[in-house]
Amino acid sequence: MNSKFTLIAASVIAATGAQATYAESALETLMKESKTGLDLRYRYEFVDQDGIENSADASTLRTRLTFESGKVGAVSFKLEMDDSRPIGPANYNSTRNGKSDYPVVADPKGTDLNQAFVKVENGGLSVMGGRQRILLDDQRFVGGVGWRQNEQTYDGARLTYKNGGFALDTSYILNVNRIFGPEGPNADWRGDIGLLNGAYSFNSNHKLTGFYYSLDFEDAIANSSNTLGVRYSGKFGPVNLTASYASQEDTGDNPTDYSADYYLVDVGGALPANFKWNLGYEVLGSDDGTKAFSTPLATLHKFQGWDDKFLNTPNTGIQDTYVGFGGKPGGINFQVTYHTYSSDVGSVDYGTELDAVMAIPVNKQTKVVLKYANYSADDFATDTSKYWAMIQFTL
Repeated sequence: MNSKFTLIAASVIAATGAQATYAESALETLMKESKTGLDLRYRYEFVDQDGIENSADASTLRTRLTFESGKVGAVSFKLEMDDSRPIGPANYNSTRNGKSDYPVVADPKGTDLNQAFVKVENGGLSVMGGRQRILLDDQRFVGGVGWRQNEQTYDGARLTYKNGGFALDTSYILNVNRIFGPEGPNADWRGDIGLLNGAYSFNSNHKLTGFYYSLDFEDAIANSSNTLGVRYSGKFGPVNLTASYASQEDTGDNPTDYSADYYLVDVGGALPANFKWNLGYEVLGSDDGTKAFSTPLATLHKFQGWDDKFLNTPNTGIQDTYVGFGGKPGGINFQVTYHTYSSDVGSVDYGTELDAVMAIPVNKQTKVVLKYANYSADDFATDTSKYWAMIQFTL
């Protein structure tokens, strides 16, 4: 009995030691092959808006710390913290500071866990669980609102798969961490959110994408919807073409029974001397003025003008006709876009907008961005001008 007990004990000790050795080795791999990052982004934003006596002066700094572990087998993890706060003048309505006598600059003060997820990869298959960034296609339907100092991220599980020209991206989301957080009544949208996006690249010049997005919110039931759509992006010689169509209807506890359509056609191409052009027509349709097509998870600042007049689609819908010109002469990237906005039903002229941006790389770690937007109202909202000056430093 004693010899048997001794043998068993020795086996247990050996196994425990082996497990401890493996755990130490795994931890060492996770740490030794890890990457850390620091990103500092200072921005000054000025807003002059008709109907509000005071102009907004927002001077803010976002500090981002990122830790990405090495891999043990197929497993890794990532942590990312963001801190956003005013530096200097804070004469603006952050949506949380109570300064409603100033125009809105949606960069509230706060420190937040921006990302925290575990990732398992095997060949073309990747599974992630936790808080994460999700950017689908051009972010017209699902994005991260990266322009704002507090990014939009998602709590849930995500699976991606790539095999040759085929790519699948599907997620189940329990909570949306919005740009108005990390605290306050609009900081989170809870619900049952399913995202399905599948794409096939026929070759390097032609790609077809189908998508289905089911948004059933608990905290924002008026935004609950199901959207089914298709997107094509291709190149024909010197001309690029993007076209998209989607159909949307209410779901969940949405109090409005509606259906509406979305259309996009965008053509563009290269010009001599490193310049480029584009011309587009985008429609978020309306159901007879009752309710219009909406994209509440989009990077909305990227679309329909940087003055953000159409973050919530008017019930009469919107037609956005735009023309752009840009380029990268001497390494300085610039873009100028002019928009004309009208309703989808009712023949309402909303207004026009001129947007311009210039990005100047200083070195590999530093860039400067200068940006301008001017909205001229006809029959929707009010005249508004915005100016931005931003410097970003990344290590």
